[in-house]
Amino acid sequence: MRMDKTQRGWALASLAILVVSTVSYVSYSLTSPQGPRGGGTIGLIFGVFGFTFMIFAALLGARKRVPTWRVGRAQAWMRGHLWLGFLALPLILFHGGFHFGGTLTRVLMWLLIITVFSGVFGAVLQHYVPRVMTTEVPLETIYDEIGHVRSLLREEADCAVESVCGSFGLAKLSNAEVQRAGGFTALRTMAASAVPLRTSAAVSAGASAAVAAAPEIILLSEEESAPLRRFYLEEIRPFLEHPDRRGQRLSDAQKASSAFAGLRTLLPSAAHTTLDDLEDICDEARQLQRQARLHHWLHGWLLLHIPLSLALILLGAIHAVMALRF
Repeated sequence: MRMDKTQRGWALASLAILVVSTVSYVSYSLTSPQGPRGGGTIGLIFGVFGFTFMIFAALLGARKRVPTWRVGRAQAWMRGHLWLGFLALPLILFHGGFHFGGTLTRVLMWLLIITVFSGVFGAVLQHYVPRVMTTEVPLETIYDEIGHVRSLLREEADCAVESVCGSFGLAKLSNAEVQRAGGFTALRTMAASAVPLRTSAAVSAGASAAVAAAPEIILLSEEESAPLRRFYLEEIRPFLEHPDRRGQRLSDAQKASSAFAGLRTLLPSAAHTTLDDLEDICDEARQLQRQARLHHWLHGWLLLHIPLSLALILLGAIHAVMALRF
């Protein structure tokens, strides 16, 4: 991965600080008769700089909450948050001479270690997950609209299967819903940078035509359509309604492909186009579920990192006041 100029600058500055701090600590520990101590001059300097770096890292959250603060570029703040936040760990270890001390100090050290490594974990996720999203979720949509897209996919699947099997009370896609789908999918298409969408985009692309004229209906006999009807009610419909439920064949791309291939052998060729549509709908539903899961990974780590960071700053301030007073 190539570093941009901002990241390279922060990396070089952090490396220089780490080298100077390490040399200073080694020299201090070798020359100090009582060994390195947090209360000594050098130890206090390490503590002040380490806590200052933690404060700087915490200020990123404040800057995000007040976007009108034009104090430096957001990218520079993010790089500084990552590098200086990570650098705070060795400086605080130097401050205490690698001793965790009493209860408060021990709690602080473990909070710092967990916070720093959760931040590194989050940085790796933020670098890795968008690449996975691009590769594995080509039909990525707006996260907040995933639930609505799923309902559109389910309605489209209902229409498709009833055009072959006859009505059994599933298709309820009214004209107003089709028009809403058209407006919504236009938004999806812009958000996905013009990536072609097959299912819900097909609803929007043909919204006017769908309102004016129903799609071609090729009804099979009850006996001919029985395998499709059973497969739809037992597997496709439950999967589209609850794609996160475990143990479903259609959740796995390979198993789904095998299931649809087997179903094709049981249906006349007139139903194969509809079956292809249903397979594509299930594929998009899988991609939406994958996107939701990746989104949770991408943002879920903050539920640990942010509270720990706030607790660390608060207890660090208490530790500093107590150390200076006593």
